[in-house]
Amino acid sequence: MTENQECPLTSELPFSKKVWIAGGIFSLIIVGLLLFKTLFAVILLALTGMLLAVYFHGFSHLIHRKFHWSPRLCVFLSVLINIILLAGFFWFVGARLQKQVAELSDTLPQTIQNLKQQLSESDMGSKLLNYISNAGRTINVESIAKKFFSGSFGVLSDLYVVILFAIFFTADPMLYKKGFIRLLPPKAKHKGEKLFDELNAVLKKWIKSQIIGFFFIAVFTGVGLWILGMPLILTLALIAGILNLIPNFGPLIALIPAALLGLMESPSTALIVACIYIGVQIIQTAVTQPIIQQKMVSLPPALTIFAQVALGIVAGFWGVLLASPIVVIVLKVVDRLYVENQQASINTIKNMDVK
Repeated sequence: MTENQECPLTSELPFSKKVWIAGGIFSLIIVGLLLFKTLFAVILLALTGMLLAVYFHGFSHLIHRKFHWSPRLCVFLSVLINIILLAGFFWFVGARLQKQVAELSDTLPQTIQNLKQQLSESDMGSKLLNYISNAGRTINVESIAKKFFSGSFGVLSDLYVVILFAIFFTADPMLYKKGFIRLLPPKAKHKGEKLFDELNAVLKKWIKSQIIGFFFIAVFTGVGLWILGMPLILTLALIAGILNLIPNFGPLIALIPAALLGLMESPSTALIVACIYIGVQIIQTAVTQPIIQQKMVSLPPALTIFAQVALGIVAGFWGVLLASPIVVIVLKVVDRLYVENQQASINTIKNMDVK
């Protein structure tokens, strides 16, 4: 074949074929994005189940180190103990909260009316009431709540799916690890297995940090409410500790029931309750959080807030809840697959320059 002869493989395609190819590629991209958006909620449920499995195995390792029982028995006891603790928590909270909620529903309207009357007596309070009333008309709280708490199937169905994922991941984690490794090219299998183990380790550290934060928030909040003489001290403290799993927004959500109970006493009591919650959060942010980040997992605050807002818009409640572990996973993957390769390339160039 001479140089002047045109190769059929390199000849230009007709314009109509180019249009069809471009349209096909664009359609595949759109379908892929829609499919990803649909499956993203299920991926988050699977991630929640995986986190529970990591927690169960970490707890089972503690039992194994203490009693030296078989690993399978330790895993079974880990799951059983946590189920009993969770059932006991809901029984304890439900039995004591039902009466308080009924009393709150009876007294809250009058309490809010008294608060409005006190605020309307001052110019600042009147402006605040006008602002709140105008904001209430422009913001559809019901639609926002439905969007925030919407899941892939519904709350109960989501929890059922999460439990199934957690059970299967806990029962045989190596099955899924080996399946993940098999999907990788031969050259990447060793690196993928190493990355998988590192992700497991960093998620364990993240879970430990959340447990430490839970106990700190629950204990100090409970002590503050006990000094104030609030009802349902243990319940409110446990709720505050659990909602600490949601950075930035969890403490605000935990403050709502405590402030409402404070309003049953007086507006000043509600204000003191808010100060207690804010003070505990300030102490955690200034004292315990730096220590936890130094020894366990460090997350950029701005990146965490961005992930919470973005995932909250896309996936609602589950997105906000899982933003922190997703940031942990992404940072570890980027560090191992991109930053280390870039650093290796820089070192290679430096060595070539030296030679």
